[in-house]
Amino acid sequence: MYDRLLIAVDGSDEATRAAERGLEFARTVDATVDVLSVIERKSLRLSRSADEKTRLHERGNAALEEIEALASEIGQPVTTTVIEGTPATGISDYAAERGADLIVVGRQGLTGLGKRLLGGVTERLLRRSDVPVFVVPTGAADATTDYSELLVPTDGSDTATLATEHGGAVARQYDSTVHVLNVVDLQAAGGAFDVGGLERDFVDRLEAEGEAVVEDAATEIGAVAPAVTTAVVRTSSFDGVAAGIREYVDETDIDLIVMGARGRSNLGRRVLGSVTTTLIRSVDVPILVVTQS
Repeated sequence: MYDRLLIAVDGSDEATRAAERGLEFARTVDATVDVLSVIERKSLRLSRSADEKTRLHERGNAALEEIEALASEIGQPVTTTVIEGTPATGISDYAAERGADLIVVGRQGLTGLGKRLLGGVTERLLRRSDVPVFVVPTGAADATTDYSELLVPTDGSDTATLATEHGGAVARQYDSTVHVLNVVDLQAAGGAFDVGGLERDFVDRLEAEGEAVVEDAATEIGAVAPAVTTAVVRTSSFDGVAAGIREYVDETDIDLIVMGARGRSNLGRRVLGSVTTTLIRSVDVPILVVTQS
């Protein structure tokens, strides 16, 4: 499923940690690796001299040299490139040009001017990319990279179904246990009907629908993964589905989340995109976000 990875770096510590994860993943799945540094055109326009522009290019090349050294230590060959452009667009376009089927990025990095972003490039990339994006949070290099416990949240949507396929593929490579989870959002359900409380029968119906969704996903994953477990949980948090997933991650020591970029709630509303964004900003484990081209 993963034959060519694109790792995007910018010289930040976060990007270097993400690159290390990506290189180790590529070695495990026997994938070819391209490493890309994008110099922002905005930064070049704001540069006041040729020397400043030269320094921006030098910074991009230095970031690549650092990853080349890291790749040599890990034993993973790489091809490196510097381009000029808008980061999210440049990364997604280069991934298409190179035929990459997975992009690896850090959750937080630097702009071309050295200012910190709060995931802005990553979130824009998720909206543009036609291939899955592996997002690595700050500090993830200190955690395990064997991915023995995978979480696949599902709501039965098309992208969640695609995520199920990717979760199974990763589990097969890493001999992982896969946790298939559906979260019943009681706040959303209550708000939709504007009542003081939810009827037990209605909640039971939402949970039954969740059970059917996770069982379908578990059957598919079980064909390739060594072990699968399912769960349907409720949440009354104003953070909605994201809160339920976050709590499950903490309680079960999940190593990697594999989820769709968009989906729907138990009430049929399209919400998984906001859930994915919230989790990227708040959990401390990598997330493999499966987009739908």
